[in-house]
Amino acid sequence: MKHLKFLLVGIIFGIVLVKSEAVSWYRIYEMFRFQSFHMYGIIGTAIASGILFLQISKKGHFKSIIGADIFVPKKEKGFTQYIIGGIIFGLGWALIGACPGPMYILLGSGVSSMLIVIAAAIIGTFIYGVLKHKLPH
Repeated sequence: MKHLKFLLVGIIFGIVLVKSEAVSWYRIYEMFRFQSFHMYGIIGTAIASGILFLQISKKGHFKSIIGADIFVPKKEKGFTQYIIGGIIFGLGWALIGACPGPMYILLGSGVSSMLIVIAAAIIGTFIYGVLKHKLPH
C-alpha cells in the first residue's frame, strides 16, 4: 500500500507516453532519420523540466521519501566513456526502437516481442556487472 502512489504515477506516465506516441517505433524511426521534430520536442521538454525540477529541489532542500536530503553527486571527468556509451545506447535504441523505460510500456500495451528485448537488457546488465572491474572507466 505504501508504494501504490509510485505504481499509479508509473501507469499515468505510461499512458502519457503511449498517447503522445513517444513509444511508437515509427516516431523513433522518424527521429533517427531527422524527418520529424516530434521526438526531439518530447526529449527537449523532458530535459528542460528535469533541469528545472532539479534546480528547484536543490534550492528548496527537498527530502526523499525516507527523509534524506536529495543530493546529486558530481560526475567523473571524462569524455571517451560517455561518447562510447552514448553510441552503444543510441545504436540499441535505433535497432530496437525503444529505450529502457518504454520497453516495459510497450510490453504492457501488448507488444510481446519486448519480452526478448527486456531479457536481453537484463542479461546485458548482468554481464556488465561481471565485467565492470575489467573495463576502463
